[in-house]
Amino acid sequence: MLLAGLGAVWGQRAVSPAEYSARRQLMVNEQIKARGVKDPRVLAAMAKVRRELFVPADQRAFAYEDRPLPIGYGQTISQPYIVALMTELLAPGKKDRVLEVGTGSGYQAAILGRPAGNVYSLEIVPELARSAALVLRTKGFRNVRVREGDGYKGWPAFAPYDKILLTAAPPEIPEELLAELRPGGRLVAPVGVDAQNLVVVDKSMDGKTQTRTVIPVRFVPMVRGSGAGN
Repeated sequence: MLLAGLGAVWGQRAVSPAEYSARRQLMVNEQIKARGVKDPRVLAAMAKVRRELFVPADQRAFAYEDRPLPIGYGQTISQPYIVALMTELLAPGKKDRVLEVGTGSGYQAAILGRPAGNVYSLEIVPELARSAALVLRTKGFRNVRVREGDGYKGWPAFAPYDKILLTAAPPEIPEELLAELRPGGRLVAPVGVDAQNLVVVDKSMDGKTQTRTVIPVRFVPMVRGSGAGN
């Protein structure tokens, strides 16, 4: 289970919500702002969303450390900086319809849900899809919808999307997802096999795409019939 209570045990000491809040703000200041993320909506989301709720019980003590954490099924919750950077690059607006491929724990979807209008998130691991949906629903993220599904096929029922974000790395951007991106929209994804790069793909009004590379990254692979997650 990925659910967390109000407190946790840090060594032999219970951690209060107030201490988690202080650690969360420290994370924003030292791990995110200090690395150049400036969008106030992203910073506010990172300061508000409780990352400890999206990690397994035995990982809560490390929820605000500067690294990814395992969430089971061979998947991870991404490093906070990467979550913030990808959200800033995506630049979701309050009226935007966003597709996320790779729900994982639900943390990235929760962050996207703060500035975005509606978030539709796909997760291919059934257990992660169920647990993420439960956390998001019980914690009030009513504009985030999760379902189990193959991310390579997208979610055509709600297309076209203003923004699309991938949290696992395909060898190349699937054409099915580009087809679900509206003209004028943007896609952010890690791409590659042995060497991966974070890329931003902008789709012009005439349907042409322009891709730029941001930084080297390392994500779990996006594969058909197996997990993808953040």
